[in-house]
Amino acid sequence: MSGRVYLGLGSNLGDRERMLRRAIGLMPLAGVRVLRESAVYESEPMYLAAQPRFLNMVLEAETSIAPESLLRRLRGIEDQLGRKRVVANGPRHIDIDVLIYGDLTIETPELKVPHPRMAERRFVLEPLAELAAEWRHPVTGQSVREMLAGLPPGGVARLVSG
Repeated sequence: MSGRVYLGLGSNLGDRERMLRRAIGLMPLAGVRVLRESAVYESEPMYLAAQPRFLNMVLEAETSIAPESLLRRLRGIEDQLGRKRVVANGPRHIDIDVLIYGDLTIETPELKVPHPRMAERRFVLEPLAELAAEWRHPVTGQSVREMLAGLPPGGVARLVSG
């Protein structure tokens, strides 16, 4: 079985862009084949405002790894890159979220897919819209484009590469 997955990456400590690149470079070791990358976006922190701005992006990838095993492997990449889980929603070197795993809806204590807060996060929906604007949430029926249109503007800026 091979599934199409969308992964959200974020970093707000250290060399943020380097952290994103290092995480992408480690994906094959986790059994993830990256197909496409969104642009990188800079965003204001949500939930806990007193921390540095984030760089965020989304990857479109393929994997044959089961969802829960994939989550464990992605956490291994986070640990390898120095992630410390000290404060919920706090600063981090790297954060890797499973946003979408094929057409699956998963609700376990460890993993919820589609990601339960993606619809409120412009920093997820902006880059996801580059790769899968017409993907529809299996519960709400809304497309990524529609979810994005429902959010207030601001707080996220696409970085110009180069």
